[in-house]
Amino acid sequence: MALLLSLILAICTGPGLIESSYRARLVGGPHRCEGRVDVEQNGQWSTVCGYNWDLKNVVVVCRELGCGAAKGTQSSFPYKPQAEENQDFFIEEFHCKGLEDTLAQCEKEDTDYGSCSHQDYAGASCEIPETVRLADGPGRCIGRVEVKHQDQWGTVCKAGWNLQAAKVVCRQLGCGKATLTRGNCKRATQGQGPIWLNQVSCSGKELTIQDCPSRPWGKNNCTHDEDTWVHCEDPFELKLEGGESHCSGRLMVLHKGIWGSVCDDGWGRKENQVVCKQLGCGHPLLLPFGVQKHFGLGVGPIWLDDVRCSGNELSLEQCRHRFWGYHDCTHKEDVAVICSGKSCSWNP
Repeated sequence: MALLLSLILAICTGPGLIESSYRARLVGGPHRCEGRVDVEQNGQWSTVCGYNWDLKNVVVVCRELGCGAAKGTQSSFPYKPQAEENQDFFIEEFHCKGLEDTLAQCEKEDTDYGSCSHQDYAGASCEIPETVRLADGPGRCIGRVEVKHQDQWGTVCKAGWNLQAAKVVCRQLGCGKATLTRGNCKRATQGQGPIWLNQVSCSGKELTIQDCPSRPWGKNNCTHDEDTWVHCEDPFELKLEGGESHCSGRLMVLHKGIWGSVCDDGWGRKENQVVCKQLGCGHPLLLPFGVQKHFGLGVGPIWLDDVRCSGNELSLEQCRHRFWGYHDCTHKEDVAVICSGKSCSWNP
């Protein structure tokens, strides 16, 4: 009888749909909707090998995690920390149609992943769902904090709000560092509708503002005179220019909409490592003598000086450095980096 029931279930549910006792997560990315793909089964987390991993699979992961549209299927190599050496691989290969709600519903095929290495893990990048925004500011990274609840946007009361909460909002939005948080008393830019959150208390490590402890949604005695405003820096961007590919050249960083160079005072391998990792360009290579002259001198501001990294940072922005624009350098000291990700055959 049990065998008959199993056959009926197999016919009704189709291949790969019976085992649904596991879930997916994304690890090591800049936010919860990007990173290395892991799956949990029977309390044990396993890494997914990237062989034959495609965008249809990523679409399903994004849907399962409540993220936005799928953006890409890149290798998980840039995402730190990497999986432990003794972490198992998931022994089945996913074949999703892109219509499933979870990875557990996708067809699977037993596969031998004995040759899969840490650089071959499956990665996924999804858009961040819009559940928080900064409204009525000069850009998307400055404005009144609003959160979405029950399909309606509402404001956040400044009672209990602090810089740690602002850090969570800035990170959730993909903006730069939180620089200021305040109330707003200008009636022309006050919010309307519900005041959803009050007494928000964040540690600064939460993935979303919705993860922070607060009073129940909509429970407060605030007015829109107490709406919270947050200022975040613009998203941190960098590039290598003047080389044969985007993985080699003079280091340039974007600040206040202007590209500028970085001084090489104290610059070393750990700093190179962070740059190559952030650009998805592998690991840093030694600079051949005299190669910097082939990249040309930078123009415009020198934005960063005395940069100090541990090598574990996901972004150069997380490394210690002087205040933006403060330095004692000339463009002859501009940082140059060559990463392993593309061909870098120099003959200075």
